[in-house]
Amino acid sequence: MKKTMWVLLDDRMGSVGQAKGVSLYLKNFFNIVEKQIVYTKWAKLPNVFKGASLFGINKQQSSCLSEKDLPDMVLSISRRTLPVARFIKKKSGKKTKIIQLMYPGDCGISDIDLVVVPQHDAAKCKKGNFFVVTGCAHRITKQKLDEAQEVWSPVFANLPRPWTAVIVGGSIKGRPFSDLNAKTLGEKIKEIISKTGGSILITTSRRTGVEAEKIIIEKIKNIPTHSFLWGDKSENPYMGYLACADRIIITGDSVSMCCEACATKKPVLVFEGENWLTPKHYSFVRSLYDGGYAISINSSELLNFQPLKYLDATAEIAQKILELR
Repeated sequence: MKKTMWVLLDDRMGSVGQAKGVSLYLKNFFNIVEKQIVYTKWAKLPNVFKGASLFGINKQQSSCLSEKDLPDMVLSISRRTLPVARFIKKKSGKKTKIIQLMYPGDCGISDIDLVVVPQHDAAKCKKGNFFVVTGCAHRITKQKLDEAQEVWSPVFANLPRPWTAVIVGGSIKGRPFSDLNAKTLGEKIKEIISKTGGSILITTSRRTGVEAEKIIIEKIKNIPTHSFLWGDKSENPYMGYLACADRIIITGDSVSMCCEACATKKPVLVFEGENWLTPKHYSFVRSLYDGGYAISINSSELLNFQPLKYLDATAEIAQKILELR
């Protein structure tokens, strides 16, 4: 008989993507039950004030968390979901095991059975049962890429090869994606396409900013392009871009997007910009270079780069969780 795992999902899409990626790997071993968490304004309080409770949770809008039959495991995805996970464990008489994705702080760490920590965050972890991985979990699988390629390759068929996907993030932690960085990225894209030929498959995000997006698009206006810009209402081709691209250019501000790109087995070129990424992001990007998963867009070897291996932290995390059953 399968054991049950509750997966706590909130409004942080990056964290939700990680959780869905892990649960996809585990669906043959657990009965996966997704629990949607909706917060009140009190959720912003530090966990030391919330303890093992549902304080800060909108109980009317959230999934039921007070069922008689509690899960064998609960997957918590952020600092804010940990008090909920601890509440569930307490109610189960400590029978429920807690798996925490990302370091939530020291408060309540002794209740957690496994804390999954990216390598670039490991230094701040002082105590707890930690499992360190490069990058983070993601939803990319060969099956998903194959399905996306079948759907999207006909859409791009009239564009000359090779196809270069350009995945653009933006501002992080009060650090805007500057016009200068947008200009530099646009010039780097032009430089690469001038040497390789082909077309661009480009998407931007809410964090890119209107002006930065305009600058990039102006720089590449003479290159054959398929675009999906922030605010477009058509079907999102993001998975199709990853599946169909011959190489991927990506900005280093999003750990989850970089990990998804590095899971495709395609050459990944990372744009770091100037005075933009945080020390944590720089550490993460360096771990991708050191592991042979990606290369800097500034490297003289970028056009010859082939990944030594593909990044699959999701499988590593899933295997570690299975060991706790």
